[in-house]
Amino acid sequence: MVLNNLNYPLDFKFKITTLASDFNITDRQGNYVAYVRQKMFKLKEDVIVFNDESKTKELFRIQANQWIDFNASYSIKDTIGKNFGRLARKGMRSIWKSSYNVLDEADQQKFTITEDNAWVKFFDGMVGEIPIIGMFTGYFLNPTYTVKGMDGKEYFKLKKMPSMFGRRFQLDRLIDIDDEDESLVVLSLLMMILLERARG
Repeated sequence: MVLNNLNYPLDFKFKITTLASDFNITDRQGNYVAYVRQKMFKLKEDVIVFNDESKTKELFRIQANQWIDFNASYSIKDTIGKNFGRLARKGMRSIWKSSYNVLDEADQQKFTITEDNAWVKFFDGMVGEIPIIGMFTGYFLNPTYTVKGMDGKEYFKLKKMPSMFGRRFQLDRLIDIDDEDESLVVLSLLMMILLERARG
């Protein structure tokens, strides 16, 4: 199973009416691509990707490979247990500038996801602590992330869009990519968004 015929840009929009970190992924026409639900109160992250908000059909599962850990990685599988690969956070480097590796089913690195400008996160953290003003950082301090292949080419660009609660992201594909690799990257990015939001 792969996510194919995706019509970019894709919109990732968090629901603010639930306690869980749930969000919709829709395409350029507003059609559902997936509905993402992070299970609450779990020591290890457990994320289910459904076909839409009705949650009638499960498509993928993303689970942390280790208990709470600085260098945790996240396995990506479909409903029949096929391993797509995993997302691995780069530990110490992630404190300053978020950086992740995307590995395939054979555990070979295929892509890197890197935050473009570390200063955005720094100022977001600083200004976010200021009463009242901090509520509006989501309108003007918005990080972007670039997905590069091992060939050095840029394949995707993910942007946090202006919003009060940091609830919208937009993903653009820059160049063509194999369907299976595309699914691996999109699934890795949705997991990364959950991790980055949890870190503030």
